[in-house]
Amino acid sequence: MGLIWATAEELNHNRARVLSLYRQILRSLNSPALPLSFAARLAKKAEVRAMFWVGSDERSLHNITDLIDAAEYSLSFLRKGQLPPRHIN
Repeated sequence: MGLIWATAEELNHNRARVLSLYRQILRSLNSPALPLSFAARLAKKAEVRAMFWVGSDERSLHNITDLIDAAEYSLSFLRKGQLPPRHIN
């Protein structure tokens, strides 16, 4: 099984998109439509930071694409005022 590794140029290309997703997800967690207490919001934000921190070391193009897709999928739920299914976040 061969992995296709990202070049520095490809990593830089995804940087703005990833930062945008990160900020949108953190902002979405502040929505009053989400049924979360203050402590739960802080915990969810810590989970998001941890996921993006771990994902920042990823160098496989396929895995990077999958991580971006998962973030967009989670954001689609958050925009509706719902939490994503547990297996995603």
